[in-house]
Amino acid sequence: MEKKTCMAPDRNTKTPVFKAMENACDAHCHVFGPHEVFPYSPKATYWPPDTPEALLRKMHDTIGISRAVLVQASCHGKDNSAMLDAIKNDPKRYKGVCMADDNFTDEDFKYLDENGVKGVRFNFVTHLGGAPDLEMMERVINKVIPLGWHLVIHVNAEDIIKYEDFFAKFDITIVVDHMGRVPTKEGVEQEAFKILCKFMERENWWVKISCAERISPEPPFYDAIPYAQKLVAIAPDRILWGTDCPHPNIKKYMPNDGDLMDLFPLMVPNPELQKKILVDNPARLYGWED
Repeated sequence: MEKKTCMAPDRNTKTPVFKAMENACDAHCHVFGPHEVFPYSPKATYWPPDTPEALLRKMHDTIGISRAVLVQASCHGKDNSAMLDAIKNDPKRYKGVCMADDNFTDEDFKYLDENGVKGVRFNFVTHLGGAPDLEMMERVINKVIPLGWHLVIHVNAEDIIKYEDFFAKFDITIVVDHMGRVPTKEGVEQEAFKILCKFMERENWWVKISCAERISPEPPFYDAIPYAQKLVAIAPDRILWGTDCPHPNIKKYMPNDGDLMDLFPLMVPNPELQKKILVDNPARLYGWED
């Protein structure tokens, strides 16, 4: 079966004007392959260009990022080997978020936990296969709660509405990827964003102010700024920032990660909040110690 391919990321990372502080963290990025060593899943809807740890590190060094959360992406499915290999290469630099199902044993989760994984992620996005089996998902969540892990949900705006009651019943930290992928053309008063804001008033909900390039129609992606600012105003202690490098499945405008770094201070002008979001919040959630 022919696989859908992805636009390659911009490898010529710009040096941003914004200078990130010590221990700044990219809380959402990926390692892909190399597929000769870590094959892509035959069930994956896309096979991206390889982005091994060395290329990710080069980008992070350019934009001034010294910590990162490696998020398992659907192209590797539930084989977390590429992510684990990158973490083992530099466990002080990297933490991880895995993908899993209820075939994973308690021993499997214990191994992941001991090797830097601190959360489990589920995709609800249609082009990545749609919502998971909710009963399976609930069984997995109950297995990882004793480890102190959190749940990461990759949802489209409509999913926040559709699964509102399901998400509300879990006593676990829930992290929403990419501002819920709410399209900026619908405005900050759209129902999905209002529901996300309502959830962010709960102490167990976090959100990543990432992927301006996915919710805003074109560069420089400034349409995303009011959304990030509103979320930061609600819960500054539960906000993360990430690049989403190497930006799988971008349709039209591939961002440069240096530009995304410079977008961050427009979203968060206050220096104290900048440090909270780039350093303190991810350190608290993922267990980094200064």
